[in-house]
Amino acid sequence: MLTKFETKSSRVKGVAFHPKRPWILASLHNGSIQLWDYRMGTLLERFEEHEGPVRGISFHPSQELFVSGGDDYKVKVWNYRTRRCIFTLQGHLDYVRTVFFHPEQPWIISASDDQTIRIWNWQSRQCIAVLTGHNHYVMCAQFHPTDDLVVSACLDQTVRVWDISGLRRKSAAGAQPMMADPLTAQRMGAQGDFFNVTDVVVKFVLEGHTRGVNWATFHPTMPLVLSCGDDRQVKIWRMNDSRAWEVDTCRGHYNNVNSAIFHPKRDFILSNSEDKTIRIWDTTRRTLLQTFRREQDRFWCMNAHPELNLFAAGHDNGLIVFKLERERPAAAIYQNTLLYVKDSQIRLHNFADASDQPTIAIRTAPAGQYLPPPRAMSFNPSEKAILLTSDAEGGSYELYQLPRQLSGHVADAGQTRRGAGACAIWTGRNRFAVLDKSAQQILIKDLSNQTTKTIQPPVAVESIFAAPGSQLLLATASSVVLFDVQTRQTVAEISASPVKYVAWSSDMSTVALLCKHTITLANKQLEQLCQVHETIRIKSAVWDDAGVLLYTTLNHIKFALPQGDTGIIRTIDNPVYLVRVSGGDLHCLDREGTVQILKIDPTEYRFKLALQRRNYEDVVSIIRNSNLVGQSIIAYLQKNGYPEIALHFVRDDTARFELALECGNMDIALETAKAIDKPAYWDKFSQEALRRGHVQMVELAYQRVKAYDKLSFLYSITGNSDKLAKMQKIAVKRDDAQSRLQNSLYLGDVEDRVRVLRESGQLSLAYLTAKTHGLEEEAESIRAMAEVDESDIVGVPSAGSATLLYPATPIKAAPELDWPQLHVSKGIFDGRFNFGDKGAGPRPGKSRVADIATAMVDGEEAEDGSGAWGVDDDGDNIGGMVTHDTYGDAGADSEFGGDADLLDGDGEAEGGWGIDDDGELDAEIAAEATAAAAAGFVPPQPGVSELEIWSRNSPLAADQIAAGNFEQAMKLLRDQIGIVSFDALKPAFMEIYTASRSVLTTAPLSPAARIPLRRDPVESTERSQFLPAQIYSMTSALEQLQQGYRATTAAKFEEALTLFKRLLLSLIFVTVDRLEDANEIKLLLEICREYVIGIDIELARAAVSKEEATEANSTRLVELASYFTHCQLRADHEKLALRLAMNTAYKQKCYKAAGEFAQRLLDLVPVPAIADKARKMITICDRQSRDALPINYDARNPFVICAASHTPIHKGEAAVNCSYCQASYKPEFKDELCRVCSIAQIGAQATGLRSMASAD
Repeated sequence: MLTKFETKSSRVKGVAFHPKRPWILASLHNGSIQLWDYRMGTLLERFEEHEGPVRGISFHPSQELFVSGGDDYKVKVWNYRTRRCIFTLQGHLDYVRTVFFHPEQPWIISASDDQTIRIWNWQSRQCIAVLTGHNHYVMCAQFHPTDDLVVSACLDQTVRVWDISGLRRKSAAGAQPMMADPLTAQRMGAQGDFFNVTDVVVKFVLEGHTRGVNWATFHPTMPLVLSCGDDRQVKIWRMNDSRAWEVDTCRGHYNNVNSAIFHPKRDFILSNSEDKTIRIWDTTRRTLLQTFRREQDRFWCMNAHPELNLFAAGHDNGLIVFKLERERPAAAIYQNTLLYVKDSQIRLHNFADASDQPTIAIRTAPAGQYLPPPRAMSFNPSEKAILLTSDAEGGSYELYQLPRQLSGHVADAGQTRRGAGACAIWTGRNRFAVLDKSAQQILIKDLSNQTTKTIQPPVAVESIFAAPGSQLLLATASSVVLFDVQTRQTVAEISASPVKYVAWSSDMSTVALLCKHTITLANKQLEQLCQVHETIRIKSAVWDDAGVLLYTTLNHIKFALPQGDTGIIRTIDNPVYLVRVSGGDLHCLDREGTVQILKIDPTEYRFKLALQRRNYEDVVSIIRNSNLVGQSIIAYLQKNGYPEIALHFVRDDTARFELALECGNMDIALETAKAIDKPAYWDKFSQEALRRGHVQMVELAYQRVKAYDKLSFLYSITGNSDKLAKMQKIAVKRDDAQSRLQNSLYLGDVEDRVRVLRESGQLSLAYLTAKTHGLEEEAESIRAMAEVDESDIVGVPSAGSATLLYPATPIKAAPELDWPQLHVSKGIFDGRFNFGDKGAGPRPGKSRVADIATAMVDGEEAEDGSGAWGVDDDGDNIGGMVTHDTYGDAGADSEFGGDADLLDGDGEAEGGWGIDDDGELDAEIAAEATAAAAAGFVPPQPGVSELEIWSRNSPLAADQIAAGNFEQAMKLLRDQIGIVSFDALKPAFMEIYTASRSVLTTAPLSPAARIPLRRDPVESTERSQFLPAQIYSMTSALEQLQQGYRATTAAKFEEALTLFKRLLLSLIFVTVDRLEDANEIKLLLEICREYVIGIDIELARAAVSKEEATEANSTRLVELASYFTHCQLRADHEKLALRLAMNTAYKQKCYKAAGEFAQRLLDLVPVPAIADKARKMITICDRQSRDALPINYDARNPFVICAASHTPIHKGEAAVNCSYCQASYKPEFKDELCRVCSIAQIGAQATGLRSMASAD
């Protein structure tokens, strides 16, 4: 028995599982009802309205209800969502023992010590039937899962089966319960009508127990009844339509048996008793299989989960939730194969083709005995041997040999070797290790199961697991030890809770130690990388190819990165056990041993892994091509210091504002502040803008919130006198004397200052100001207004000292320039996410090539792709960065003084650095200076030319051609795509070379100046970004593709062939910046190849049709038309090719082939007129169903077309390919020039076309 959950409380008299949620109800003897989450191990709610013990409890199968019954004679119905009792059913006259809901009807059945059973309608809240007949306490009453039956157990030593079909009929008809027979109604009178004896009748009375019966229940699928009682026996009864009889009795308990149930999925019976045991019986043989004992607790009730393999039992001190055996299938994985145990067989599953077949049968339990399923599997690929470990007989293992040849049928396992041991794993090709837990020894055994070595482990070992080489992982109660078997020494040790499972990465470099609630990630030296904690049980784990651990809990699939970040990938309904992850496919086993493939989205954990590994190219690619959304991603990016990335996921203005301030993107912060337009946000924006030196933004923010004082101070310190004067006018209009005085101080306007003071009534200050600054007339006027004698005024300073009251003059007035700003380095992600711009290319997930290839030609033009492949990198904010010379640093010594003295003082420390003045060196410098002066001019050293920079910056052939390095470009093309003939590429070479430079005519008789033209002259600000302009782009390629489609539709095959060949050659020189664009170039290459081959075949067919009509020519005519339909053309062109082939085959009396073409044409859904013609063609051809000519064509046998001979190369036949266009040829054409591209060698080795300057 595997205990999954346990509680401590007073005596539990009833338990009930919720059918869907991980909840269990417990009714206690103290009158309380507890609702537990057995997965989380937490108490969710307590319900306390009953007076006295609560003995019965049950969940409704679909509604948010449960029912309880207790010693207060009441049946209460509760709503667990609102957490209250919604109504009480009263009618019983004694203790209520059990209560249950009907699985379909709105009924509740209750059994009571008043010797009756009542059926209630919980919707109408009325009693609809009272079942009488028992003459003692009724201990239990339950509905049948599917039939209209009720079973009851009573202390009168009987079990009764009741028929309630009449009650169902009346309930369906909507009639009130009444007597159907008038004579019976007359005989029974009102009492008979009250007890509804005609609605519910006794069908069987089962007698056989010698003492009171405590429990009775139906089998979920078979016509069986199970009962138990105070006679310490468990009885099985069988019934049919006419009678019921006792089948057998299970004896073994030595005290009252309180409950017994059928196992819902196995042929087991579970019973519990006051003898403190739970016993498991075999239903078919009625033999005891296992006994589980608790020393202190008597068991009172038991219940089974309606869907899961879980059971609950209530005892004196709480309850336990348990299951009988492990449900995790034993499995092992090797390369592309999964071996697992199911239905007592070892099965083999191939991941490549999803095939699944049995191999051998394993040992099963003897009659009347129980054998637990295998717990673990270890596979030896060298010897095709399997070790299965189980808990049978206290721990044992079995060694099986797989057959060398698998037939798809269950083979005989042959001689099976067994042994005792808690764990058994392979440690080498011909040896395995077995843990003898009782003796604390590790036994090394060979294939004959003979012990070759005995090792005494250095610690008390609980289990052993595989490790690289000749090492073992020894799991103890508190740690895991890496132990070397050869040297018998401890290599490393790591602290961990008791480890249940171990998962190694594919390269054995990292390991995950799975405990009950924790996962410890470590490297192969057992150095801990991180630890993950979960609140619910961890079930399994597997490593992704990228080094991410995927693991499952009871209801989630999650991931863990080596640095400790975790997240949820998806929710699961039932637990699964992971075995392999491949891209977005997660292979796993369920509890029934079925291999499942779950679809997952690995984008989130790959994105986080790329961030942690600083693989920024992958980060940009994921953002562009996926739909990462959610607050968790935004919070993660912000927490880990990437607010500039999080900014591109947020649409809420408030969040965008905060992120923009955090990452210093003041433009977006300004945009969002305008959208929010609240004073608090403008204030916060102004503070950050001021800190970073964005003066104009600060000015705008102050203006929005009307912070006049701050604006005045800002204009003052920036020397903006004009705007200060405007602020003064605004202050006058606002009648703000304080602002007027402040602005006059900033402007140095003494007259206005005196005027403000005078108007404000501050005559003494106005007089003092006017007198000090020499405004005698104004001062005299103020004195006269104040009526003060001049002799009474003392202490007025002279006018000569008034200079300090004028504001300081700015060094350089720069009102339109920002200050020297806080330097913000340009991040790796700046300018890479501009999806909103017209020139930013297609949205993620969209392919312009695919759009054109699937579109109809009529009236449609190619998508505008101008500028689509450029990277919109924002240049440095040159306009906002001001050099020091702008602020007059050159004259700082003369203006401020002191700097020269500071520099002179530095000489004192030079001696300590070993840089004392050297007289000889000074003499050499003086001599060089004299020579230079005599020569008059010293030419500078030559720099690096633009063409050489282009050549250094790019490994692409097109850029090398633009730089003039033709030889290097030809070498690159030979290595990449195997070109041997460059004649066809000469015009393209010259076009690229001449288009990358401009010629500027200068003075007469002077040579013209050649100016290199850059690809992105505005955005390329660093030398490492300089690349030449290119004339071949995706836009021009798409235009040529459309022209080729139009020519093909118009049957201008010669013109179409020229266009597609020209496009095929131009793709060599198209340069792109993204991996998605490079993939589109490959798609264009495939389209061109298919059309060139197809049009070539059609031109050959047209030539044959003009020759003499012989049988050979007629046969070839049908063959070429047939092959044309197997070129990968656009849908409208494929329909035309099928119509042509259908007509050609029909005219040559190849009816079978013509019918096949007509059927394929119908599958493409043509217009009604053509569809009708195809159906008629099928009708005619079905009558003949043969070909008059021996054509070499079989549509059911896959083939490709040889581009030289125009004959099929069937699957499995030898073939060679062009190194550039990948056209297929028969082996005799190897080393010749490709007929499709005319430049590459057939069968040559090449690395592949490269279209991106930087590797992704």
